[in-house]
Amino acid sequence: MSLQRRLLLFLLIAAPLVWLVALVVSLRLARHEVDELYDTELIRLARQASLIVTPTTATGPAATEGDRGEADMRELAIAAWARDGHLLWSDREGVRLPYRPESNGFVDTRVDGAAWRIYYLHPSGGDWLVAAGQKAHERDELTRNITLGQVLPWVLMLPVLLLAMTWAVKRAVAPLHALSGELGSRGADDLKPLGEAATAAELRPLVHAMNGLFARIEATLARERRFTADAAHELRTPLAALRAQWDVLRGATPGPARSEAESRLGQGLERLDRLVTQMLMLSRLEAGGELPMRQPVDWPRIVEQAMSDCLPLAERRRIELSCDWPQPEGRAPLPLQGDEALLTVLLRNLLDNAVRYAPLGTAVQLRFGETQLEVENDAEPIGDEQLARLGERFHRPDGNDEMGSGLGLSIVQRIAALHGLAVTIEPRGGGRGLRVRVGLA
Repeated sequence: MSLQRRLLLFLLIAAPLVWLVALVVSLRLARHEVDELYDTELIRLARQASLIVTPTTATGPAATEGDRGEADMRELAIAAWARDGHLLWSDREGVRLPYRPESNGFVDTRVDGAAWRIYYLHPSGGDWLVAAGQKAHERDELTRNITLGQVLPWVLMLPVLLLAMTWAVKRAVAPLHALSGELGSRGADDLKPLGEAATAAELRPLVHAMNGLFARIEATLARERRFTADAAHELRTPLAALRAQWDVLRGATPGPARSEAESRLGQGLERLDRLVTQMLMLSRLEAGGELPMRQPVDWPRIVEQAMSDCLPLAERRRIELSCDWPQPEGRAPLPLQGDEALLTVLLRNLLDNAVRYAPLGTAVQLRFGETQLEVENDAEPIGDEQLARLGERFHRPDGNDEMGSGLGLSIVQRIAALHGLAVTIEPRGGGRGLRVRVGLA
């Protein structure tokens, strides 16, 4: 069911129900006012009668048709009795009123099968009882007339009210229909923001949220397009090299030349495998908006695994790997809640880059602090422009023959961001070497 139909259904059901409740309340209020009016008159009539009662038995004359006007005097009665119950005075209808010496005030009773409301009065110091009564029918009739006089116009206008509400609901949801129409007419690649200025105030949070979603989708698409373009560019070079090496290997005769071609082909395949692996890792990290799991991080286990993975490369390049592991006052360094598998990838990429770009026969040091970790090597100093570009996708510093994908630091930065960490790259003190610091943001 559409929102418009649901709203109309609620209003069409609620409006008559509210109207009926108002009718019941109006009846009660009208009856209260009528009772208050007539009760006052009965009290006044009884008090006036008590002043003129004489100790003689008499029956008042019946009113003629000409005396009554629009009133029905048969619905009003008055009577007075002596202490012993002897009727002292009454009008023609008053003789039917019951003598109730124990009553004082208003009594609702039935007389000759009809409902009456009677007021009994014991005059102060008097030896008689006065009663003034009225049929309840008169009050009911007046209550109905008053209420119907108010309700009838509302009954006649109820269909008009329902039609007006239907029109108002359609006009109220018109901006929503306009918004859905605009979205429905857009192409799949049309992600420009929706206009918020002319939008109804109730829809502005929705439009604002949708504009935010469009911006995130556009950023994601742009990132994917850039990633695809960069990947296509980076894959073209190793594939062309592999094709050339395969042609050389296929035409080479057994001997040193063939062995050299096989070695180059193997290196090319290794480089391609590393590039594809890193690209898949970066793609998964950028697709996920949050960590798959969080638990207390066991840094010794992560360091052991990351160093073991980098050890073959370090041995080949004669790089000494070391770890400075301070534990002040027994506290573990860099306490963190996160994903150990991803942090292992982060640390392995840092160490791999440091070993890969360090001069042969030098050292790479991993150092932990209370709120950060650092990886240093003895690499040749690089310019500010090159330093600023470190961390860009597929960017590799010039003058290095080691195989790499240019994605290692991008992966490090993404994993660090998922853990609330910041990555800083700076020259090491003394004018030689490079330091990468990963610490709490």
